[in-house]
Amino acid sequence: MENNNKGPFSWLKNIVSKGDSTDKKAGKYQYMLLVLCIGAAFMIVGNVILSDNSTPLESQAVNGSQVQPEDVETFGLKKDSNNKSIASYEESFEKELTKALEEMLGVDDVTVVVNIDSTDKKVLEKNTVTKTQTTEEKDNEGGERRVQDTSTDQQVVIIRDGEKEVPIIVGEIKPDIRGVLVVAKGADNIHVKKSIIEAVTRSLDVPSHRVAVMPKK
Repeated sequence: MENNNKGPFSWLKNIVSKGDSTDKKAGKYQYMLLVLCIGAAFMIVGNVILSDNSTPLESQAVNGSQVQPEDVETFGLKKDSNNKSIASYEESFEKELTKALEEMLGVDDVTVVVNIDSTDKKVLEKNTVTKTQTTEEKDNEGGERRVQDTSTDQQVVIIRDGEKEVPIIVGEIKPDIRGVLVVAKGADNIHVKKSIIEAVTRSLDVPSHRVAVMPKK
């Protein structure tokens, strides 16, 4: 006698058991295909996120490589050019002064050392705008007073030279000289020494206390 008490879900078990043998193989392939699709989707999403995050870092690295060498090179060139300019000024003064002193009577075998304060100074063209404002004030007692306020604003005149903008230079101021040392044969003579000091102070426009003259051995 067959057992009719199979439960309310017995029909579903029958369907599954019947289709399990026929569709078991196809179900495996479908399951594997589904897993592969999900994995591929995760890989695509991950690549997109990583590429988005890496873009600012790459841009920052490129910008840094473009800016940093330019800044370092600029500061380095400015520093070196200033040092060379000061040295060239000192060398120029020393050569001219040595040549002139060796032409003097009683002076021979001259060595000159010139120490300058800085390079020459450029005088730039400027536009000057002066503004005057007058204010009248009254106090409680009926008194009046006038207050005048004057302000001056200066701006350097800039012109375009090709692809860059440069200021207009209207003049140059020679560098200040800190001191001059002259070592020469014949400087042990007081009259020759006095003549050397006078020649240096007049030619370089420096006070006598900044000039030292020593006899050469």
